[in-house]
Amino acid sequence: AAVLISMFVSFTLDPMLSSIWPDPDVHRADGTHGGKAPLRNWYDRSIGPVLGAFSRFVDRLSAFYQRLLKWSLDHRKSTLAIAVGSFVIGLALPASGLIGSEFVPQADYSETGVTFFTPVGSSLEFTEAKVRQVESVLREFPEVRDIYSTVNTGNAAGKSYATVFIRLTPRDERIRTTAQMSIPMRARLTRIAGITVTQIGSLDGVGGDSKQIRFSLMGPDLNQLARLSEQVQTKLRGINGVVDIDSSLKAQKPTISVTPKRALAADLGVGVQQLGDALRPLLAGEAASSWRAPDDENYDVNVRLSPTDRNNVAALSRLMLSSTQTNTDGSPRMVALRQIATIAPTFGASQINRRDLNREVELSANVVGRSPGQASTEIRKMLDAVRLQPGYRYTIGGSTKSMNESAGYALSALLLAVIFIYMILASQFASFLQPVAIMSALPLTLIGVFLALMLFHSTLNIFSIIGFIMLMGLVTKNAILLV
Repeated sequence: AAVLISMFVSFTLDPMLSSIWPDPDVHRADGTHGGKAPLRNWYDRSIGPVLGAFSRFVDRLSAFYQRLLKWSLDHRKSTLAIAVGSFVIGLALPASGLIGSEFVPQADYSETGVTFFTPVGSSLEFTEAKVRQVESVLREFPEVRDIYSTVNTGNAAGKSYATVFIRLTPRDERIRTTAQMSIPMRARLTRIAGITVTQIGSLDGVGGDSKQIRFSLMGPDLNQLARLSEQVQTKLRGINGVVDIDSSLKAQKPTISVTPKRALAADLGVGVQQLGDALRPLLAGEAASSWRAPDDENYDVNVRLSPTDRNNVAALSRLMLSSTQTNTDGSPRMVALRQIATIAPTFGASQINRRDLNREVELSANVVGRSPGQASTEIRKMLDAVRLQPGYRYTIGGSTKSMNESAGYALSALLLAVIFIYMILASQFASFLQPVAIMSALPLTLIGVFLALMLFHSTLNIFSIIGFIMLMGLVTKNAILLV
């Protein structure tokens, strides 16, 4: 505030009014100020006391700085010890957990959202009923202005997946931020039976990633990955602040398994492709025609067996397939499906992901009450402690990966900045040692950086890192002036 007042007076008031009022500290012989009486009286009543108080403050600050500087020069070893101790304490602040880290700080755009799913196999009507319950709960919050819900859209594809977009009142009309509102919303939504909430917060994250924590488990066997995923999710729930845990491996859905007897089928003249071509139109359906609706939209007409017949194993086993072999009369030999394949009801994976030639299960979560960087560090330690069989591994992704990559790029930029600063100073001062004295102030900037982040409850993110790099130039400029 003092700097802003000084700049305002120096650049605005002084050039405009210095011609019509004199220096208040310069008096005439009769003891009165110069200048016109109305302006002089207005100055004495309004601006004069403010500038006088500011001038006295600067004088006291200057005197204190001179005493501190004199003491520092008289006690150089103590000053150096204080600087080194402060530097060590500053470096210890992030490691102690007082300063968190994240890729991008959460912004409040007066918008939030909820993503959830119902049990696998739920009907569209059941999911819609749960959406109505969620909307009713969200309208209990006075900050909620508008709600827009969708089922089976975007990233939430499937009849059992729903997304609720929420528009809140403007930021200046509410006390709680979107991050603070997610806590009571999450507690209230957990009381609704039959839904699993996977996201509460911004649905449009930087780079299209709205979850703060993401990592993948990879290996050759999907069943082993499923067991490993359950084990890791149980450990994740025990980590402080980790919420909205979700997995790409959803519950298995009921299906019918048709396992060909390849040797016997080949002897009878029925190939695997023939088997698939015969079953596909019956079970998955086949577009037979198109239909123009009253809204002038064309829709495909898919023809397939009824749900009862699709799930009737006995009826499917009697299905006759045409063989490449012929009867004595020249007609193709017909073979029953039960002769060349084993048909049984079973459960199959809803979705299979692959990465780097391996099966993948991706786990994601949000963090509440602490920084994502702190939670990621604890999660990494937990994953390192999990005994993985040969061929299985984990990889960190999401905002944590972006933060690590950005930190590496920023460190490279900082190193180049220091090198360029030294080169410029060495050429300006025509000395290789004097720039070292000037640049010795650069490491000490970390004291103020980390202290400011801690006092204002901020985090070490991509924006604060860019600010720190910019600060290097300002510190160098001040050090040059001091020298």
